[in-house]
Amino acid sequence: MFTAGREGCSRQAEPPGEERRIPKNMKDRIVCRVITGPTASGKTALSLRMAEKHGWEICCMDSMQIYRGMDIGTAKPTEAERQRVRHHLLDICDPGESFSVTLYREAAESLIRRKWEEERRELLFVGGTGLYLQAMMHPMGMGTVPADEEMRRELHQLADQPGGREKLHVLLEKLDPETAEKLPLNDIRRIVRAIEVTRISGIPFSRQPQREMTSEFTWKVASTSLPREILYERINRRVENMMEQGLEGEVRSLLNRGVSPEAQSMQALGYKELVWYLEGIWPLDRAVEEIRKRTRHYAKRQETFLKREPQIQYINMLEKDAFEQAESILT
Repeated sequence: MFTAGREGCSRQAEPPGEERRIPKNMKDRIVCRVITGPTASGKTALSLRMAEKHGWEICCMDSMQIYRGMDIGTAKPTEAERQRVRHHLLDICDPGESFSVTLYREAAESLIRRKWEEERRELLFVGGTGLYLQAMMHPMGMGTVPADEEMRRELHQLADQPGGREKLHVLLEKLDPETAEKLPLNDIRRIVRAIEVTRISGIPFSRQPQREMTSEFTWKVASTSLPREILYERINRRVENMMEQGLEGEVRSLLNRGVSPEAQSMQALGYKELVWYLEGIWPLDRAVEEIRKRTRHYAKRQETFLKREPQIQYINMLEKDAFEQAESILT
């Protein structure tokens, strides 16, 4: 089982938590609770208060907070926040490693079962990575196609060229029009994976064998929500704060440690743009403005993705009873 901590991916015994009542019907599914929502919409503060009140532990549901050394740009919970509530699936990978949705689901499901069986403790999942949430709530059984790292590098290099994203999307349209129609131009990682799977298997990604399985857990999901103009203001301020906190130095340190600019982790918002600044491709002011712009676009995509899940209930974070709204959904 992955454990949070800077010592790396490992299997370690954890101290027992306080006892919780076992359900009368042992066939009842374990309840998993989620606070999701677009970036900068107030998930962290809400989740800490909720977890403290109910004795839950927090499980990270963010595809970039899993990487060690990537703290500022991912808005990772601080050490003080981790002291308030125990966190899991943070800092479990080196930034030079790749990590998939499947690996996340396996690690999270193992954690859920172990925390309940050993400690009768429940988890609160917190994060805005919609693919992780989807994989947990609607697990898919599908034929797996191994990665081809050389092909991935070539495709990412194509995407980084002027007009490269458009060329990459056209390539996918020729191979698999159905998948191309579903994926936006900027979803480079999924476009690359769809091309990779189609080329290797000879079967379009949209026709890969798959079936939805029933989750073994019961899910209660709340999403934070803010008016678009307020959310964008918060995003702009967050980027400014990250730069003041030393995001440029964090990116420089990762590169100095030998992390490749092409690594999966370095495609994260804030990191890729500053790599281009450090490589002399962009001036700093343009890099920062691109971070703001792309983060706003990402927040909009998060909202669109989450709206596809009918089970999600929304919290108006501007209302005085936002905490009570969340509590009514999750308890």
